[in-house]
Amino acid sequence: MQQDKHPDYHPVVFRDRAAGYAFLTRSTAQSEQTIDWDDGQSYPVIDVEISSESHPFYTGKARAVDTEGRIARFERRYGGTDPGAAT
Repeated sequence: MQQDKHPDYHPVVFRDRAAGYAFLTRSTAQSEQTIDWDDGQSYPVIDVEISSESHPFYTGKARAVDTEGRIARFERRYGGTDPGAAT
């Protein structure tokens, strides 16, 4: 592996302010702000708008799509097929 071709890969804290959640991972992202982590080290911190703690899909607050209602509405609007009719 060539040494000068790859970006600096280092520990970074990503913080979701909406959920009050932060996690430490490795990334190439840079930041001037730092945060003191639980292990006593200081790491760069990057604020994100949404994470798995606040995303509706992962929190279970996603809106369910009513497929049966959509089909019934389509058939009412465009005249659904009659099951007893010959084709």
